[in-house]
Amino acid sequence: MSYRFLDHATDAIIEVTAKDLKEAFLVTADAVINLTLDQDKVKEKDKKRFSAQGKDLRYLLFSWLEEIPFLLITEGFAIKRIELEIIQNKDYKINATAYGEPLDFKKHNFKVEIKAPTFYDMEIKQNGGVFMRFLLDL
Repeated sequence: MSYRFLDHATDAIIEVTAKDLKEAFLVTADAVINLTLDQDKVKEKDKKRFSAQGKDLRYLLFSWLEEIPFLLITEGFAIKRIELEIIQNKDYKINATAYGEPLDFKKHNFKVEIKAPTFYDMEIKQNGGVFMRFLLDL
């Protein structure tokens, strides 16, 4: 008999409360950004447009949670602020603009890389306001 320690990913569970969907997605972005780096150390020197879409709110949130880290990590763009609009037809779409500057690991105090969002334990409630809970694999 034997045992060994296996590396396993840590998770971040985030809960968001907001007055409406737009605010909820903005707060979600801020949470993801601040998990990754110090948002207050970022300057608004440039902007990047991006979008997220989904067949329902859960898929929209999942897509959004993929796009923010993609911009931060893959494109190396530190985000200070985001402006967005949510469009609902048959499905949902977010058109957004991120304001920030090229990512500097030291200046922006890079903390952790988000590997992926997950549908596990994801919850979205709307009644008088918006509540979202989601899990990120770090």
